[in-house]
Amino acid sequence: MRDATRVLKAGLPAPSPGGPFLPGPTFAGAFHAAGDPADSPFTYGRFHNPTWSLFEAALEELECGPALVFASGMAAATAVFATVLKRGDVLALPSDSYYTCRLVAQNSFAEQGIEIRMAPTPGNGQLATLAGAKLLWIESPSNPGVEVCDIRVLVEAAHAEGALVAVDNTTATALSQQPLALGADLSVASDTKALTGHSDLILGHVAARDPALLEQIRTWRTRFGAVAGPMEVWLAHRSLGTLEMRLERQSANAIAVARLLAQHPAVQAVRYPGLTGDPGHAIARRQMARFGSVLNFTLGSKAAAERFFAATALVYEATSFGGLHTTAERRARWGGDPVPEGYVRMSVGCEAIEDLLEDLAAGLDAAGPG
Repeated sequence: MRDATRVLKAGLPAPSPGGPFLPGPTFAGAFHAAGDPADSPFTYGRFHNPTWSLFEAALEELECGPALVFASGMAAATAVFATVLKRGDVLALPSDSYYTCRLVAQNSFAEQGIEIRMAPTPGNGQLATLAGAKLLWIESPSNPGVEVCDIRVLVEAAHAEGALVAVDNTTATALSQQPLALGADLSVASDTKALTGHSDLILGHVAARDPALLEQIRTWRTRFGAVAGPMEVWLAHRSLGTLEMRLERQSANAIAVARLLAQHPAVQAVRYPGLTGDPGHAIARRQMARFGSVLNFTLGSKAAAERFFAATALVYEATSFGGLHTTAERRARWGGDPVPEGYVRMSVGCEAIEDLLEDLAAGLDAAGPG
């Protein structure tokens, strides 16, 4: 079944006369559950919910492995760390991965006696961190640098050392990159971003090759209460049907934008794995079906970036990425990532490309060379 059809049908119940295609959200803290709890499919809202079940079935179809929904991407990532790691274990983490993942690892988990080793994503740099590791965390393409590594090569090396492998697949989504098919043990994503794509909810998920490992993560979710609201999950499932259309438009728009940036004199550097000259292009072509919406470029200064934003009408200055609307931000304003003051992370949306290119050209002209 082709991607456009898969996302339209994923997780939907069998048709029934008079029934909706996708049942509405089930709002319940408690369910009727007389007698033995094992006889009831649902008992308590922190344990399970029928709205979750449908969305998790959809995620399983896309990920090719059982999945669990979480209240956020960071809740999903933390669940993996907390389930897999114990005192004395080694976590190998990209030094250029999402800042909050690094922050949680270096603070909360290091304080619990977990050794944190870091190396950059480019050139499969994490190969040097694997000796004795318990968990290898990969992020490809990385955020915000859109750096790419060879997932299969890293997985094989990690497994040879006895380590589990989790891939943060937020930027690509399961429709454009299949970590479990590439050999990873776990696929993790912030569904706030491209998977749901409407910039209106916070959500995350974990998928696994081994159902037993996922059950351990489910136990952590239940005990710590990192559960999603049924309305958010229903909105996510409803949004899933347009995922293929959104990714196709965003990817086509992103390559056109990247080419404009690459030839404009105000731009000092541009990174997008879809550009043939990008350092990550060859690997991305092998392991990704689409190059996605996220790119970055560097202007001459903070002031130049601010002039760029002031002169554009179609670019929303906002954090996050993967939505219908083109968004961008001067990433250095947050700290945490060693990027120049004029470094801009952009998420290209679904606007008509002619309008978008005209708007961006005006912004770049206003930015000037420095």
